[in-house]
Amino acid sequence: MSGDVREILPLGGPPDASISIPGSKSLTNRALLLGALARGRSRLTDVLFSDDTCVMVECLRRLGFSVQVDQPELSMVVEGRGGEIPAKSAELFVGGAGTAARFLTAMVGLGNGRYTIDGTERMRERPIQDLLDALGMLGVEAVAERGTPPVVVNAHGLRGGRAVVRGDTSSQFLSALLMVAPYAQDDVEVVLEGRLVESPYVEMTLAVMEAFGIRVEREGLRRFFFRSGGCYRARDYAIEPDASAAAYFFAAAAVTGGRVRVSGLSASSLQGDARFVDLLEEMGCRVVRGEDFLEVSGSGVLRGIEADLSEMSDQTMTLAAIAPFADGPTRIRDVAHIRHHESDRVAATATELRRLGQEVEEHGDGLVILPRPLRPAVVQTYNDHRMAMAFAVTGLRVPGIAIADPGCVAKTFPDFFERLEDLRPVPA
Repeated sequence: MSGDVREILPLGGPPDASISIPGSKSLTNRALLLGALARGRSRLTDVLFSDDTCVMVECLRRLGFSVQVDQPELSMVVEGRGGEIPAKSAELFVGGAGTAARFLTAMVGLGNGRYTIDGTERMRERPIQDLLDALGMLGVEAVAERGTPPVVVNAHGLRGGRAVVRGDTSSQFLSALLMVAPYAQDDVEVVLEGRLVESPYVEMTLAVMEAFGIRVEREGLRRFFFRSGGCYRARDYAIEPDASAAAYFFAAAAVTGGRVRVSGLSASSLQGDARFVDLLEEMGCRVVRGEDFLEVSGSGVLRGIEADLSEMSDQTMTLAAIAPFADGPTRIRDVAHIRHHESDRVAATATELRRLGQEVEEHGDGLVILPRPLRPAVVQTYNDHRMAMAFAVTGLRVPGIAIADPGCVAKTFPDFFERLEDLRPVPA
């Protein structure tokens, strides 16, 4: 852990701001993968440049794809190879990027050769066996000794057939299978077994696949069918602002009684986290849903709520970080799967809330937060970007809060703290 600590200064007044948010990490990495699998040149605009997306770019290059980046213009150009993986072997280091680890593991199954996928110490603790089991049903030899990275894939193309995959640990396993299935040698049927967490991310995957020319035959989110011979089409594709990142700014409006608008993001977003504003509305905020913007105004009083966050679990820490300002308990449930994310997010959130003086009940699938007076503390972040960003919002309302290892936000939002300063009212 870095020895750096960043003090968060209260805003000193309610913000009245329109904020620009960088592109979605989830959409950027999906579009990069599908651009590489498409036939021809795709240009991606408004992309996110962060640790997770740069890892994906570097891994695609190691696989032999041409990816040109123009960071000042927020664009990338990908030369797709129509389902071919150019490199016959590659060692891919994905850092802490779960999307890259899961998506690339499935992607290299289309190749012919030996590929290794590895990551950080924490990535080596994150499960991937459910995906490997499903790929094995389609003819891919993929092995992870402990069921976590490193993964070794001995690929001879995707044979096809019927694959059954679990979705109760991560929706990324299903998304990874769906994105590569069109290039199987024979028809493919993908069947979801049991419960699916974070289902909006699968809907996002299907929408991006359709944008690149593959419309999936399916029965809801339980069964999917692919005819052999499919191929993605190259295209220009614009990335939406990141709804997960926008949520911190909406939460800031909620706790300070201010107004924050994010343009380019709407209630019809492909991203499930755009619905975080619904929770803020339930807590007493005013929400305006425009055709090309979302806006939240704080009421000055927040109500405690009970929330099933299984479909937007990245917002567990955001809701928990503003719960101390509510007039009663807040219960967060159905997020057991986030114990396997960048940190054990349930345990980490409970620990840091207690450090801040809150009374917390930790359950297997979530938390109950009973508001108490906040006390000054340095919030530990566990090398988890969302811990840092969520609890920074708490510090906008009360003094004495600092964030340890603030640089961890580079994973998805490198200039988060600079953007947060844009909320600060300008003295008259």
